[in-house]
Amino acid sequence: MIDRKPARRLTALLASAAVTRAATTLLRSRAPGGPDRWQRKNYAGRAVELYAGPAAAIGAASGAVALPARTRAAAALAVLAAGACGAYDDMAGEGDPRRGFRAHLGALRDGEVTSGAVKLFGVSAAGLAAGALLKERPVDKLLAGVVIAGTAHFVNLVDVRPGRAAGAVVALGAPGLLRRGAAGVLAAASVGAAVAVLPDDIGERAMVGDAGAHALGAALGTAIVAGNARLGLTAHAAALVAAAVCGERVSAVAGSRG
Repeated sequence: MIDRKPARRLTALLASAAVTRAATTLLRSRAPGGPDRWQRKNYAGRAVELYAGPAAAIGAASGAVALPARTRAAAALAVLAAGACGAYDDMAGEGDPRRGFRAHLGALRDGEVTSGAVKLFGVSAAGLAAGALLKERPVDKLLAGVVIAGTAHFVNLVDVRPGRAAGAVVALGAPGLLRRGAAGVLAAASVGAAVAVLPDDIGERAMVGDAGAHALGAALGTAIVAGNARLGLTAHAAALVAAAVCGERVSAVAGSRG
């Protein structure tokens, strides 16, 4: 149903955007570990900063503070854990050419724990835990976990050029702004954080990195879960698994050509 009282959604959108911008400014002024740790070269070789990623995670989580405790806890767990796992990969995995689940699982089989494997299992575990908080029945809990973790991975998968990840969250989350209750608020939180980082991302002054892409995706995933029952969850989970399989094949082809 469409909620025609948009106050809570508007508040969540504006709050998440404001917190994201404030967190970006704070991180830039403090630069934990030194400014060089937060600099990367993008696809075109331009120097960009990574502050937007963790800031987006904090902003997206903050947009859910007015929701009931269980939903708020689920959103915070999914978003902040996904952002933390992504940030670890951003920092520890710099220069690692391996891409895709298969490469990281293969390394794990050989006894090497890559930052990508930590991210994969960490985001998946957080998604399942958040799904368990949002749904009651075991099957729905599992589907919800797949949707949250799968959406986080999908947003990271499309993050191949400036603005793609944040733009995807805005485009996919915008219809959710018309939903009532927690689904609408969570969609607003994800869109607000994405809108806040989009100008710097498109302008190639910053990149959201794995931290921002996974956090924004997890935020969007919680909104999808909150707004769907079992049939909708099943459809979303199937689509996300299919996207992951296709992405894995593309990564494998790209790796073989490299």
